[in-house]
Amino acid sequence: MANDVTPRYCESLWERVCNWKRWGDDDQAGALNLITPEKRVAASRLVSEGIPVGLGNPWPTAPGPHNGWPAEHRMIRAGDDPHYPGVPGLCVALDYIGVQHHGIACSHIDALCHVFVRERMYNGYPASDVRSTGAVRNDMTPMADGIVTRGVLLDLPSAAETRTLDGFHRITADELSRAEEAGGVRVEPGDVLIVHKGRQKRVAVEGHTDPNVTGMPGLHPECAPWLHERGVSILGSDYMNDPQPNWDCPGWPIPIHYLGICGMGMALLHNLDTDALAEHCRRLKRYEFLLTIAPLKIPGGTGSPLNPVALL
Repeated sequence: MANDVTPRYCESLWERVCNWKRWGDDDQAGALNLITPEKRVAASRLVSEGIPVGLGNPWPTAPGPHNGWPAEHRMIRAGDDPHYPGVPGLCVALDYIGVQHHGIACSHIDALCHVFVRERMYNGYPASDVRSTGAVRNDMTPMADGIVTRGVLLDLPSAAETRTLDGFHRITADELSRAEEAGGVRVEPGDVLIVHKGRQKRVAVEGHTDPNVTGMPGLHPECAPWLHERGVSILGSDYMNDPQPNWDCPGWPIPIHYLGICGMGMALLHNLDTDALAEHCRRLKRYEFLLTIAPLKIPGGTGSPLNPVALL
């Protein structure tokens, strides 16, 4: 299947899904425009069991083949020496965290300034608008009030009657449709789509392996028109959304990033912990829920670590 991903093919997909100027010449929100007040109110009515499920993975401080830039966490003041200097009687614990969140370890969301096609980002803004001091357009600002909408989980392993997808599996649009049918759900405009692939179960058996050796399953670029037609506002996964190793296609190494973020203005969520959510959805026999995403307010940021919460 990889041989069919050529620059010409990706260019043809770009023409089908590009949303530049759809919401105006100055738009920087992209597919978030599909999340209307009515959509949020309708999503709130999905809560029936009151079960919250955090989708963020633990802070990834351990280095490994999946984590070349480990997140930082260190104590500044701890319980063995809690006395705060210069303030008699004040005893506290303080710590420091820091992270390069892009990659395959940290749960994060990509802003629309994260990738470029032909040195342009979403809505045609030049790549030079992302400066050494941060992005002046398409940064995290449109997400500053949080994202609240209907979330939909497509359970690919369950639909394929397996525990986890093979590392070199490339998901097709037909597979997304079959997972919809198996879950009795349909992805609609303004939804956040989360594609469950079984990463946590695979890691439990294999550990954290080098994805360039053992692979990470991802969406074939043919899925881009499917996502566009459904009106997906944000796409997420327990892995990266593009497969690893990446496509051997000059100029289009990560087409879901390029077509989704840059073309559609569709932000991406990566490295979620979807295992518990999938179990709840199977038990309850429903794959839709209220989803809340609260990125950090990072002016000029290309993305943010986060812990989305699904409420069933």
